Amino acid sequence: MGDVVDSVTRSRMMSGIKGKHTKPEREVRLYLHRNGFRYSLHRRDLPGVPDLVLPKYHAVVFVHGCFWHMHEGCKFATFPSTRPEFWRQKLEANSARDERQYRDLRRMGWRVAVVWECSLKLRPGTALAELSDFLRSDQGYAEFAADQVPKIE
Repeated sequence: MGDVVDSVTRSRMMSGIKGKHTKPEREVRLYLHRNGFRYSLHRRDLPGVPDLVLPKYHAVVFVHGCFWHMHEGCKFATFPSTRPEFWRQKLEANSARDERQYRDLRRMGWRVAVVWECSLKLRPGTALAELSDFLRSDQGYAEFAADQVPKIE
């Protein structure tokens, strides 16, 4: 099935998608601030420009959209039916870049947390509480998704 809108309209819609200060990101920020965590936003001096940086905990937090970062096995991470090869290449490049950035941050001594959009849609209280626990722990990496027990290393 083709797209339901013309290409000019689709292009305008896609260009309006924000990369910073998204609703899921604001939700995480609000929760953390209410629970006493202080952070800085989008530090450009760190690989990947993390959404939140918590220097006191030597941790960074990425809030990822399931579609844009290809959350494996997630119902919100579907490929568009139009131009599938373009999208596959673009989204796979996003995922590969994410992995490089996490690795670089870990080498620099930062702890990395990834909060997936689906966890904030389907189990927000649990995901945010688990993020809070991670930040207070000494674990180096964690992912928080709706369909799984937190992946923590």
